Amino acid sequence: MTNRRPLLRAIFDAAVAAAHPDVVLAPHFRPVPKGRVIVLAAGKGAAAMAAAAERHYLDALELDPALLAGIATTRHGHGVPTRRIRVVEAGHPVPDEAGLKAADDTLRLAATATADDLLLVLISGGGSANWIAPVDGVSFAQKQQVNRALLRSGAPIGEMNIVRKHLSRIKGGRLARAGQRAEIVTLAISDVPHDDPSAIASGPTVADPTTLADARAIVAKYNLAIDDSVRRALDDPGNESCKPGDPAFARSTFELIAKPKASIEAAVKVAREAGYATIDLGADLEGEARDVA
Repeated sequence: MTNRRPLLRAIFDAAVAAAHPDVVLAPHFRPVPKGRVIVLAAGKGAAAMAAAAERHYLDALELDPALLAGIATTRHGHGVPTRRIRVVEAGHPVPDEAGLKAADDTLRLAATATADDLLLVLISGGGSANWIAPVDGVSFAQKQQVNRALLRSGAPIGEMNIVRKHLSRIKGGRLARAGQRAEIVTLAISDVPHDDPSAIASGPTVADPTTLADARAIVAKYNLAIDDSVRRALDDPGNESCKPGDPAFARSTFELIAKPKASIEAAVKVAREAGYATIDLGADLEGEARDVA
């Protein structure tokens, strides 16, 4: 029997390489600013992205280490060694206390940014769970309950993140609001269908077109079991996410540096070169595997 494991590994490796921070980040880094480079990262690729940023600024550009700071929050088991950027391993897909503290620390660090600083936000899949910062009136346990209910509901990631954004102090553009004095550059590795910037890590630095009413409709659609305090939070106009035209985005730019489509194409190429016919179902397929396969 032919051992197909090496081929399967090669297909997997090609897909990962197409979106790996070591490959996709460097062309998008900005020049050294007058002030500090502050790196704020979240997601399963956060630590690797932070390490790539350190190599670029500390090694390639010889930035004074005292001018580089940051926090990278990643999934447990996904940390890598860094020099100046603190790596925090946190819960995914259900948030934990480590992610709660890391999100608070991230917001505080963003708020220290000045007009001379570069706020470099690096996000990847899993960022929504890694950065957990409940709005006032909603406890951490209640936010965990909401996440579990969403995971059980079968809702697509876009709908899940609409609810998350309206119960968060960091999602839905609020991180940009915290650091708006600085130049904000967000570099994102997409893990969502259609590569919607407001859905990747729940859009911490981009305007959110969805509303509290949308979030309430999703709760009703899936009959989510949530506490009354969560329902009150979704009725509170003060928890509306940041919309287009908000001053928070005056100096903010967003770039997609890797998309699922590129990884699929890389995997297909290896398979075809090995002589296999392939069927590409596309990067935007979503739903239960037994239903869409």
